[in-house]
Amino acid sequence: MSKMLRVVLGLGLAGTLACKGGGGNAAAGGGNPPPSAAPPPADVTSAPVGDPVVAQLTPPPFVPPPITRDKPAKVIVKLEVQEKELSISEGVRYTFWTFGGTVPGSFIRVRQGDEVEFHLQNHPGNKMPHNIDLHAVTGPGGGAASSFTAPGHESQFSFRALNPGLYVYHCATAPVPMHVANGMYGLILVEPPGGLPKVDKEYYVVQGDFYTVGKYREKGLQPFDMQKGIDESPTYVVFNGSEGALVGDKALTAKVGERVRIYFGVGGPNLSSSFHVIGEIFDHVYQEGGSNTQDNVQTTMVPAGGSTIVDFTVNVPGTYILVDHALFRAFNKGAVGMLKVEGPEDKIVYSGKEVDSVYLSDKAGSGVGTTVAEATASAEAGTLTLDQQIAAGQALFAGTCSTCHQPDGKGLLPTFPPLAASTYIAATPMDTLISGVLNGLTGPVQVNGVDYNGVMPPMSYLADDDLANMMTYVFNTMGNKKGAVSKADVARIRATTPRPPGAAH
Repeated sequence: MSKMLRVVLGLGLAGTLACKGGGGNAAAGGGNPPPSAAPPPADVTSAPVGDPVVAQLTPPPFVPPPITRDKPAKVIVKLEVQEKELSISEGVRYTFWTFGGTVPGSFIRVRQGDEVEFHLQNHPGNKMPHNIDLHAVTGPGGGAASSFTAPGHESQFSFRALNPGLYVYHCATAPVPMHVANGMYGLILVEPPGGLPKVDKEYYVVQGDFYTVGKYREKGLQPFDMQKGIDESPTYVVFNGSEGALVGDKALTAKVGERVRIYFGVGGPNLSSSFHVIGEIFDHVYQEGGSNTQDNVQTTMVPAGGSTIVDFTVNVPGTYILVDHALFRAFNKGAVGMLKVEGPEDKIVYSGKEVDSVYLSDKAGSGVGTTVAEATASAEAGTLTLDQQIAAGQALFAGTCSTCHQPDGKGLLPTFPPLAASTYIAATPMDTLISGVLNGLTGPVQVNGVDYNGVMPPMSYLADDDLANMMTYVFNTMGNKKGAVSKADVARIRATTPRPPGAAH
């Protein structure tokens, strides 16, 4: 049986499964509207109808509007490769190689049966040749062999979008892993006839793993580390190209009662994702970006170079956290995002508080990126002030130290000692305090006349300047007057502390 015939025969089943996915505004509880009839098979052989259409491309996390055409068209896609220095974390810069100037690259949306005329442009200011492999292409290399493009040049090729689904695209120029590791990937959606079931909000999220010479959150411009990539030991695992891409003011948004769809992909180059939204259950998951759906899913596996589509209805307001549920990636490498939902409460569905900082870490605070970036820039210029250190430290303190010691520093009797107006801080030498935070503290201590006997885990996984700023904040606020801690102070204590291999940094 030919591939063309298999495609046509299989579309009736695919359409039925797609219609099963629900649509519109569902009632509370995530119920579905009655299923509609399966659409007719797509015409994947006829010539395009009408004038050529220039594809609307969107940067993440946005998605072009659904396609309303009922006939295949000639669709022109123009995508430019740009090599850009961008932020990957607070005060950390990285030279990304991008499709369209963003990581992931621009979202592409076409209809099954469309003839796609693809133009790949390589910006004249770039230093490297690039090409593109679209997993939606049926043909050798997915377009890579036809799109090798030098800086300042443009390549063109065409393909027929035969199969519906959500597909990854990426650069395939040697060394391929390096190009992908620098952010060269994105998603292309090939809609089935009649489109996908209607939802209220659509978003575009792609996870990627990044490999820098400097350790996690080490400030400044960080070069790519090929050996870390070969060893599959990423410094960062993030959504949409940076730790801050989907948090705070950049969070995804929705209203109570709305049905949300996330087009989720994994660029890799190495790691798969255990995609999960804390506080939500996926009503429908289009497994691996295909036509089959699974209902009522908590966490879905997405391979490197793969994708999924998840739909869910938000029933109560609050901040929902997007994570890779391989949790060290979320809380120690950056794979954390937010969906902020507004609307009336429903105490029967959920009676808890709005958001729990245990899940957000330092992202629970506001202004983290701005204050840390300002302190980093001043430190590089040699003009760092005590006030800047305190502001950066306060932002980082939220959800890190505050989880145990509380946001006001008053602690929790009888387990967690207070940091506010602390007699222990006042009486203990500065180097001993730095060592305690950096390397952990075990055993009895007396603070403000109360005996405590617990364990404070080491915070050696944090960068020297972040630790210095957090300690400076604690030591100079909350009724303490201890003085400033410098990045050099932390580095000196770290260097003199024996630590077995694998014990943080």
